[in-house]
Amino acid sequence: MKKRMVIMLAAVGLLLGGVVGFNAFKGYMMRKYMAAAPIPPATVSAMKAGYQEWQPQLSAIGTLRAVRGVDVSTEVAGLVRSVHFRSGEDVKSGQLLVQLNVDPDIAQLHSLEAAAELAATVYERDKEQFAAEVISKAQLDADAADLKSKRAQVEQQAALIEKKAIRAPFAGKVGISTVNPGQYLNAGDKIVTLQTIDPIYVDFTVPQRQLPQVGAGQKVLVSADAYKGASFEGRVSAVSPKVDPDTRNVQVEAAVPNPRRQLLPGMFATVKVDSGGEQRYLTLPQTALTYSPYGTTVFVLKEGAVQGKTALTAQQVFVTPGPTRGDQVAILKGVEAGMQVVTSGQLKLKNGTPVIVNNSVLPADNPNPTPQEQ
Repeated sequence: MKKRMVIMLAAVGLLLGGVVGFNAFKGYMMRKYMAAAPIPPATVSAMKAGYQEWQPQLSAIGTLRAVRGVDVSTEVAGLVRSVHFRSGEDVKSGQLLVQLNVDPDIAQLHSLEAAAELAATVYERDKEQFAAEVISKAQLDADAADLKSKRAQVEQQAALIEKKAIRAPFAGKVGISTVNPGQYLNAGDKIVTLQTIDPIYVDFTVPQRQLPQVGAGQKVLVSADAYKGASFEGRVSAVSPKVDPDTRNVQVEAAVPNPRRQLLPGMFATVKVDSGGEQRYLTLPQTALTYSPYGTTVFVLKEGAVQGKTALTAQQVFVTPGPTRGDQVAILKGVEAGMQVVTSGQLKLKNGTPVIVNNSVLPADNPNPTPQEQ
């Protein structure tokens, strides 16, 4: 009985040993196969790092404002006799816009002029009588005062007539008017808006810490949503001498030439102010950087040996990023000019990974990108 158990145990041991040995052999062969199998390369896009000249700029949000703008209205009430402009046209300074009815006022003016002429005749006659000592000096003074009063009434009536000829206070472009002949206007009623928009002002604010970087005469670039991809160049015309105590911002005004009348008062605008001289930076697309708690890294491509063959391999290096501009970022440390840097596809890389460069699709690398509507 004992002999049978010993034989059975020996058989089981041999069986287990054979299984373990087979598994060990299988693992050895698998490791050998994996070591001999080629490592598949990763496909990435890459570019050579190079220097660019950057113009430091301050960005702000502004509002366009007319150099001169007013809602033309009437100072006195009256009935519209005629309209002398068309909506949307350019007018000159002093040009007649609307004429109110002045027939009763002219008649009144003639009556006052006749009274003034009579007062002048009486005064001249009394001067002769005073010289002959026929009348007193008091009578002559009363005649002179009456003449002045009558002439003042004439001037007042003439001024009233002139007020009913409503003229453009300055040259500019008129808006849309709904005033028509025969319409009665009350004093203060709006007739039409008048705007001088060439040049045009843009008002914006900058934080007080950036105040030393802004001054009269500095170049500005203005862009508006209505004209995508276009920018309008101007100059800073004035900087407010006061800091807003609530926001700690300073108001700045810039004048922008607008010969084609594209920019209109009230438009929202993005303003960029050139600040200081140009600076030279080594730049990369922002997609090339990988951020982690340990620092910022990029993958550079170098030639290396992969399974006995020479191939491009990825090497991760730490970098120090600097200021950004659009899709670009300045690299202050870690990469040198001429190095080939991975710009996309780095998530599948590690040190020593062989790569294939395919630049058929490149990430954005525009210093002044324009958002696109989806």
